[in-house]
Amino acid sequence: MYIKNFSQLTSKSLDKISLELRRIGLEALEVAINSVEPSKLIQNNVKIIDDKLVIHKDKFDLNKFKNIFIIGGGKASAQMALSLEEILKNHPKIKYEGFINIPEGQKISNFGSSSEIKMNFASHPIPNENGIIGTKAMVKIVENTTKTDLIICLISGGGSALLPLPKRSITLKDLQKVNLLLLASGASIHEINTIRKHLSDFKGGNLAKKVHNTSKAILITLIISDVVGNNLHSIASGPTVPDLTTFNEAYDILIKYSLIDKVPPSVKKEIEKGLNDPSLENPKKNDVCFNNVHNYLIGSVKLAAKEVLIYLQAQSFKSDYFTNEIVGEAQDFGNNLNKLISNKLNLSTKKPGKHKLALIGTGELTVTIKGKGIGGRNQEMLLSFLDNIKNKEIDYNFLIIGANLDGIEGNSKAMGALIDNVSLNQINKKRIKTKNYLKNNDSNSFFKLIKSEIISGPTGINVNDLLIVLIELHI
Repeated sequence: MYIKNFSQLTSKSLDKISLELRRIGLEALEVAINSVEPSKLIQNNVKIIDDKLVIHKDKFDLNKFKNIFIIGGGKASAQMALSLEEILKNHPKIKYEGFINIPEGQKISNFGSSSEIKMNFASHPIPNENGIIGTKAMVKIVENTTKTDLIICLISGGGSALLPLPKRSITLKDLQKVNLLLLASGASIHEINTIRKHLSDFKGGNLAKKVHNTSKAILITLIISDVVGNNLHSIASGPTVPDLTTFNEAYDILIKYSLIDKVPPSVKKEIEKGLNDPSLENPKKNDVCFNNVHNYLIGSVKLAAKEVLIYLQAQSFKSDYFTNEIVGEAQDFGNNLNKLISNKLNLSTKKPGKHKLALIGTGELTVTIKGKGIGGRNQEMLLSFLDNIKNKEIDYNFLIIGANLDGIEGNSKAMGALIDNVSLNQINKKRIKTKNYLKNNDSNSFFKLIKSEIISGPTGINVNDLLIVLIELHI
């Protein structure tokens, strides 16, 4: 199992209903994680049939290529690369090699020294020197390709930090500072990536531009989405996708979050330079550099939600995937979640009897950091929900799980947490001051205290976050 503390969270000391809801909820979470394993997504979407590489409905004749070069980066790219290599190894005529950036500390199963794909450890969410070294190695590979080569780029969430190549005027230290400011500002991932793209010589379609300017080789990108709406230009800041954002938008975002005078002078200067010179913009739609580029979305959280719905329906829950656009401040969403649940209950439980309702949501919340605690967006959202209902009459049994499926969220070691009637009783019995934890952005310390954080460690998976709400009610 991915969830390492499953046994602790399903202690036999719990009352029967809470135990059953926790078991079902955590098993649903396991189903979700398993359904979007990067290796499975590659195997399901990439085939070699009669010397042709088949992706979705497209076919590429491998006899036309001398070499295949695999590059890329992201939290899921290690598993993607290993699975792709298994496919290529079964066809010994095909020559391939590769170089990808993956997160520091990520454990890679089934990886041996015989692999033709080199894996370079880099840092996330703040880029480091090793990330730059690895990205430059990929650029060197691209610069040595010819028109008869095939480049396969593996992209998943986290690639924005793991594939750094700042413009010449911007130092690594400057890049790190602007990333720290953005992550603490409460800006959305789309807004953060708008800034990142305009400070990079790799992101925002610039990798496609480099390929075009050197060899015009065919470039195939396999993408796993971790952004709301699955906008390809935002996933890992879209190295091979037309940039739909502008320097004007980047400047406005810095103004919106009062960062224009806080970012390093080199960053401000680079953005302002772009405002005055349209030729510095990243490549847009219809740019010739995308003529030989093929981008494929091979996985997203929607697949996980679909599998969770199937599982919960088999457990006799009336299930509703109520939104795939959970966005905004974590505390605000947590405050409003009780109202949402009440509305869903009123619509679904009009007849007497036993009712079992499941609500599934996906997306990605943000946290404006004001305190110095340890936490993450899902944990902060769940704590906010508990703070909102702790003095209210709750006449039903509930379980809520909020989880970042990559296994780590925020500056904590948890993937998220679960809350239920047991959690509510603990708050009231121990007189825990939930507001103090919220003010200090210290949600993880709270969930450690009540022993309901969910621990998996890095999963190698990277899609949007998952919210599971289970309700059992007798009328």
